[in-house]
Amino acid sequence: MKELKILAVVIFFTLVTYYGVEPYAHHQMHKKVDAQGNEIVYESQDFKYPDLKAVTVKGDAAAGKAMISACTGCHGIESQKMQAPMDASASAGAYGVNPPDLSNAGAVFDEKFLVNFIMNPTHTAMVEHKFKEGSGKTYPMPVVAPDPQTAANIVAYLKSIAPKELTPKEAFVAACGRCHADRYGKWTQLGDVPKTKPNITTHQDPEMLAFKMKVANYQDSLAKYMGKLPPDLSIMIRARSEEFMEHFIENPQSQLPGTAMPRVGVSKEGFEKVVAYLEETGDPSKPKRQAVGPWVLGFFFIFTLLAYLWKQAHWRDLH
Repeated sequence: MKELKILAVVIFFTLVTYYGVEPYAHHQMHKKVDAQGNEIVYESQDFKYPDLKAVTVKGDAAAGKAMISACTGCHGIESQKMQAPMDASASAGAYGVNPPDLSNAGAVFDEKFLVNFIMNPTHTAMVEHKFKEGSGKTYPMPVVAPDPQTAANIVAYLKSIAPKELTPKEAFVAACGRCHADRYGKWTQLGDVPKTKPNITTHQDPEMLAFKMKVANYQDSLAKYMGKLPPDLSIMIRARSEEFMEHFIENPQSQLPGTAMPRVGVSKEGFEKVVAYLEETGDPSKPKRQAVGPWVLGFFFIFTLLAYLWKQAHWRDLH
């Protein structure tokens, strides 16, 4: 009985120490405060975007298809064999960032967000502070449809052509891949790093060098547009908690006021796919760690039990 009391005391102080070093310390060091120093408590919206106008009309996919030319002046839709009018590098030079291909938009982004974005892009993306009237800066995305019905029709069409299921990488590319690289996933803002072979004689790789130059030029345009180059996301899933990432993607201004990062408008399922990709590339050993965990705990439990029985057997005559 005495030993159990000692064990309980050790466990108690171990847990208190752990809480002080990890969860409590992390919370104190990462408080979100407003301009007056008051702590900001952000409640998750579960990617429902309650600040946006509700969609009260039913979209017509056929009517949306007839209107899609309003989008393909800048965007491509590869799944429908509609090529973008410019390549990524030229688009970045013109707009600052390459407009996304819309093949998977209906599967990654929230429907209400898309409808609102088509009608009022700067407000919906939360970038009004960056593109203020009189600032001389214009948001690349114009108002495509001024009324909810037209916007809902276009979104209905995008949803009708979207695949029923996306891979984590496809969700990441659609939501994040135009601005963020992921070197562990061998992804750049211009796509996957190509597999090339250097010249046997000169040991030079002209194809890879040309690709890197294109990426560098794209990143230069992107950095000018955003104010700084968006970070590589290779280890973001390990550097930040999933909760922080959820809040930041859902509402960037809530975690980093004034950031140039727009609200991208992913759905809950889209966010989960993006996280799955970041875990797959940035923390590939996580499934193995989780599988080993129960065995380690089981070992400690059995070891503790055997040690206690051994102690009882050898010390019982001394008590």
